[in-house]
Amino acid sequence: MKSKLLIFILLWSTGFLSAQTTSAKKAFDTNEYLKFRISYGIMNAGIATLKITDTVYKGRTLYHAKGIGYTTGVPKLFFKVYDDYQSYFEKDNVIPHRFIRKIDEGGYTKDQEGFFDYQKMTVLVKDYEKKTNENFSIGRGVQDIVSAFYYLRKHPKLDELKTGESVEIDMFFDGEVFKFQLKYLGEETLRTKFGKVKSMKFRPYVMAGRVFKEKESLTVWVSADSNKVPLRIKASLAVGSLKADLEEYSGLVSELKFE
Repeated sequence: MKSKLLIFILLWSTGFLSAQTTSAKKAFDTNEYLKFRISYGIMNAGIATLKITDTVYKGRTLYHAKGIGYTTGVPKLFFKVYDDYQSYFEKDNVIPHRFIRKIDEGGYTKDQEGFFDYQKMTVLVKDYEKKTNENFSIGRGVQDIVSAFYYLRKHPKLDELKTGESVEIDMFFDGEVFKFQLKYLGEETLRTKFGKVKSMKFRPYVMAGRVFKEKESLTVWVSADSNKVPLRIKASLAVGSLKADLEEYSGLVSELKFE
């Protein structure tokens, strides 16, 4: 199994091009906590958590979102993973200012930090393993992989999508900006450990071959309420399949609605 456990949780979040759109919609707030249990086939494979706190960065109060993903049980004996993804972004418009990426995926490691400069329209990536500093050009509305997760959840246009419509986002990841497409598949009542929840179903289009079995290998269900919390993610991998289910949650801005 090719690692990247936390990315399976975050990839659903790709959405709309302009992060400059201000929204009064409140989809999340400080101290929200989400925990997902990940299974590989019939085995428990890992845990992923996401938590938001407040922080002061360069004199501004920002959200600090931290995502941790790690293998558990039998898979950990064969392929140990510990991923740490973090983002510092503005509260109103979800504009990222800094990100952290520390990963160890079966011996494949990265230790990077990125700093967004919206005057120069660049992101400075410091690679602490390679001891390099490199600037990359970005456009307006770009997100890092963690900030994008929260950005989409509060965007009002999410509720306006019709079945079959697709949207895109510009995302900076691994030294490049790329467009990630998301297709809305309609509503579905999903049975979860908490009860039946009305959900919105999405199909992110991913790069086939390296991790996923094919371009349409990933399916995501999110709550069809104001929280837009991911409830389940399924992925067909090059070898086997992966599923992540919401295991615990706290600090939501509104209670999940059950049918």
